[in-house]
Amino acid sequence: MKLNMGHMSSLAALALSLAFTGAAHAEFKPTQPVTVIVHAGPGGGNDIFGRALLTIMDKEGLLPVRFQIVNKTGGGSANARNYLGEKKGDNYTIGLYSSTYLIDPLVQEVSTTTMQDLTPIANLVYEPALICVRADSPFKTLKDFIDAAKAEPNKYKQSAGNALAREGIIRHLLMAKTGAQWSYVSFPSAGERMSALLGGHTDMMMIEPSEEAGLVKSGKLRALAQIANSRISTFPDVPTLKEAGFEIANVPQVRGVIGPPDMPPDVLKYYSDLFAKAVKTAGWKKYLTETQLEDGYMDPEQLKAFEASYVATMRDVLKSAGIKTNP
Repeated sequence: MKLNMGHMSSLAALALSLAFTGAAHAEFKPTQPVTVIVHAGPGGGNDIFGRALLTIMDKEGLLPVRFQIVNKTGGGSANARNYLGEKKGDNYTIGLYSSTYLIDPLVQEVSTTTMQDLTPIANLVYEPALICVRADSPFKTLKDFIDAAKAEPNKYKQSAGNALAREGIIRHLLMAKTGAQWSYVSFPSAGERMSALLGGHTDMMMIEPSEEAGLVKSGKLRALAQIANSRISTFPDVPTLKEAGFEIANVPQVRGVIGPPDMPPDVLKYYSDLFAKAVKTAGWKKYLTETQLEDGYMDPEQLKAFEASYVATMRDVLKSAGIKTNP
């Protein structure tokens, strides 16, 4: 049998072409554990959120490998951001961000990596908050607390974390609007903040319903106001800041997923699709209802646009609160 060399060459070229085409369209899928960087310590807001998210995704059968949370605390969100910034080319490291990723670089000198340097994957939620005091506190309303803080400046203390977290900015805005003054006591973890409040060492704390709402329901804490656009269903009798007579700029808390700089398109697509599937699951929808979180899903392009808008808005908010920002 005579071989037709022309046909052989054509077949070889076709095979080579198909091989290159297959390689070009190869889809990334993790084959080893994925590290998920969280800037909060154990028991902090993003730590609780991240562990709940990954548990739901695992139960829904979405995780082909183990996704392991690693806490990188310190400098607000700076240590976590800088760590992710050094992971360019690492397809097995992602991070969970909150609003501090966007706010901290506006004022911090220690930051080298901003959220805009990282790869947006998905925003997942908007989170309301409650301004709370102990159940035995003399303050029945937010006005009671504000009036007392005006009458005796810096006598009262707020349990808090990072000074540039939402709770810190809300404090600045309320003090600027009312003339009241109270101290801001930072603690490394949410557990320490709450222990200080319940132990009588501080007088007020802003909490996320997903973290400590049970203490309000059980009667250990009294909620004075909600930091939300409208009342959340779990606390229908607690007024919003606006309803309580204190209309200030909206400071939304967002939470979502971020990747290292310049994430390859196929890797970004994998993680983007993964979290897009997660927010559609029954387990996730149930979690949002139970924790009073608001669906805030954004895909990578939507999140990128949101980042720019949010930073511009927060720069104005910080200035109005008397906080100097970086150029």
